Amino acid sequence: MKLYSPDGSELMEIDRLERDGGELVIKGKVFASLPMTARLKPEDARAGLRLLNLRIVMFLISLLFRR
Repeated sequence: MKLYSPDGSELMEIDRLERDGGELVIKGKVFASLPMTARLKPEDARAGLRLLNLRIVMFLISLLFRR
């Protein structure tokens, strides 16, 4: 999965998601060359879910079926 900056350049490429105990470990590269490992804690995941509303959830589902 790739994430892009507002100017369209590649910001981050996520290679792997892993579980480490009670945390989610995200492995990838930043700016196409710098290796990165990030950890998502349960309280931060809950805070992220609070950002979602019905419109965003429906948009995310529709993304799965777009080209």
